[in-house]
Amino acid sequence: MAEQQVQPLHNEKHANTKIKNGINVEFMKTQHLVPVVAHEFARIANEFPMSFVKNNETGTFQAVAMFGLEPGENLFVEGDKWTAAFAPMATTRYPLGLVKHPDQDQYGIVIDEASPLVGEEEGNALFENGEETDYLKRRKEALVSFIEFSQITDAFTKFLADKELLVAQTLTVDIKGEKKDINGIYLIDEKKLNELSDADFLELRKRGYLAPIYSFLTSTHQVARLARLKAQQA
Repeated sequence: MAEQQVQPLHNEKHANTKIKNGINVEFMKTQHLVPVVAHEFARIANEFPMSFVKNNETGTFQAVAMFGLEPGENLFVEGDKWTAAFAPMATTRYPLGLVKHPDQDQYGIVIDEASPLVGEEEGNALFENGEETDYLKRRKEALVSFIEFSQITDAFTKFLADKELLVAQTLTVDIKGEKKDINGIYLIDEKKLNELSDADFLELRKRGYLAPIYSFLTSTHQVARLARLKAQQA
């Protein structure tokens, strides 16, 4: 895979730069887990199973969509096409990104110049006469939203962890009659959820956490879909 060349976005340097619509499939091919934000759980649940993964160094949890059953496997990429009806926000930001300035509370926009979506021939212009285009403004808003959504999702995930609602789970899938175990993932413990005190349950409702919790629980049925895709592609 080509190395990324991430550079700060600049209206002179990138005066003629354009971004094509689409997803960087080359990068996605090897991603089996991608971070997701609570705001998109309902849409994700229609396509992919979700789980939480634990960072062993910090002990914190991250919500992810599962695109494959093992590292390096993405069952939704065929050739150079993304086959799912939806792609999580974390994947659609590319080839733009936000980088926080170390000494101040501001973000700067960066662009991966090596991306196949970036060029000067075709696509959406980023600048016109040195000014940001509407396209770039929309992309910037989406990047900022993603950071805000991520912070809300982190708070949601921490709440679940603090209430001990996340439980390590082994998922067993059936691929062409062979049983395969997927380890290292955490799911929401439905039994514990149902045993919460009234006060805790009310707290979940007040914080708006019930909808993403139920979307998450529904999504785990999609594991069977991954197993089917894997069997078809084998």
